[in-house]
Amino acid sequence: MIQFEQVFKRYPGGHDALSDLTFTMESGEMAFLTGHSGAGKSTLLKLVALIERPTRGQVLVNGRNTGGVSRRRIPAFRRQIGMVFQDHKLLQDRTVHDNVALPLVIAGVGRRETSRRVRAALDQVGLLDKEGLYPVMLSTGEQQRVGIARAIVGRPPVLIADEPTGNLDPDLSLEIMCLFERLNEVGVTVLVASHDLALLQRLGHRRIALAEGRITEDEAHAAPGHATA
Repeated sequence: MIQFEQVFKRYPGGHDALSDLTFTMESGEMAFLTGHSGAGKSTLLKLVALIERPTRGQVLVNGRNTGGVSRRRIPAFRRQIGMVFQDHKLLQDRTVHDNVALPLVIAGVGRRETSRRVRAALDQVGLLDKEGLYPVMLSTGEQQRVGIARAIVGRPPVLIADEPTGNLDPDLSLEIMCLFERLNEVGVTVLVASHDLALLQRLGHRRIALAEGRITEDEAHAAPGHATA
């Protein structure tokens, strides 16, 4: 589902963000990216989402080499990837419903189908009763769950998240991670970047550690079992 083959990423000025990265995530797998700030986690996720392109090497997502995706086809490519950000990136002048609906509106999905999918996504994250509210009326944890609902409303086979619990307290962080687990249990491939090692130790999923743009550790199962919120 996600495959990196000898991937390098060099930014202008000569900074090597990633160096010789090779790994594979199978369809339906869940894994965590770990490492200090600047280790390359965000860059790796940007390559998956085609926000950036590798300097050398190949990145394949759902069997497709991202190097062969033209700029014009990038929006269509990204519809198979749900993206969750630490700062939510919600539109403050739109309701929860309209924020979640945005990817479907852009994709040209009909109004009735959009409404049905939005309500289903909000139900999955436990916010169906908040659909008419604005982001400012929600707690930080609720805003993050709106961001997750928006990421999954298009039913993407791949979900990536960049430090999604960075601004949350431990209980809310665990709640968000358990939500990712539930999505993974229904077949979504989930890749989450997180520096919260204490939390990740409670979760029984693969951990890929980065340092200075290289993989330093790749543990298939860091801890037994699943956490419960």
